[in-house]
Amino acid sequence: MPLRVRQRSRAVLAALVTLTATALLAAAPPASAADTWTEVGSDRADPLTESQGLTSVEVPANSANRYTGIGTIPFGVSTRGWNHVGDPDASYDGHYVEPYQADSGTAKMYRVQAPDGTWSEYVHTLSPGEALNNSWVAISPDGQWMLTGEWGTMTRFLVLPTPGVNASTSPSANLPQAATVTLDHAVRDVQGCDFVTATRLLCSSDDPAGTLFGYTKPLLQVDLSAAPTGSANVTGHVTALRQLPLRSSCSGSFEAEGIDYDRRTGTLRVIVVSPGFCVLTDSKTYRFTRS
Repeated sequence: MPLRVRQRSRAVLAALVTLTATALLAAAPPASAADTWTEVGSDRADPLTESQGLTSVEVPANSANRYTGIGTIPFGVSTRGWNHVGDPDASYDGHYVEPYQADSGTAKMYRVQAPDGTWSEYVHTLSPGEALNNSWVAISPDGQWMLTGEWGTMTRFLVLPTPGVNASTSPSANLPQAATVTLDHAVRDVQGCDFVTATRLLCSSDDPAGTLFGYTKPLLQVDLSAAPTGSANVTGHVTALRQLPLRSSCSGSFEAEGIDYDRRTGTLRVIVVSPGFCVLTDSKTYRFTRS
């Protein structure tokens, strides 16, 4: 075969190999931790009572899952200015905590129900530079510490002693910030987090822009450098796992809300509120299992 023909054949072969490799790369999934949680079902989320957050409760045994929404705020609480409730959580000994915020002011409120059914309120005065919103709480597996976050684009979570569980807390005293979780990647509009282990959280983000991780409304995983305590700050490594389901009969903007991991069944649940009129008809609590 003449040299020129052989050179042309090699060039064509090289081009075919390059095109094939490019096509395979384009078809392959992105190199990330995506799709580690698989959707297995959903339930309608009532817009008044199941549209903000949810949590599974282990004590007492066979307790029903609990939800929050505008319709779950007691009248006596809302008339004192605490007119927004976020994503709640429950400690493994049965203390149930709801986060509240007001339209203005310098404090947040955490409403706590003890295992005996009694309610109490704990007020947290904002730390310097802390945002007013109070979207979620996540109680550590040992029950002693509670993480909370701020709206907007943030690189931290706040650590507070768990009200009603940590012996240092009292309804008659300020609930102070004890430490900080510094994140290695910015997150936006986190609506809920829940502990999976002592050093791993799953979080639902209502991020509408999609510029931080390449898609909107991501399910996030945050791996901590150590279990949170009130004596030392820790760091958190953030990974985007997948986009939350965005399905509705209506078009428009969805809102990702609260999240819960039930360690008894290994089930993850996330609320996604539908746009427009469909907020009434097809908002969902989606269920996932680890794949």
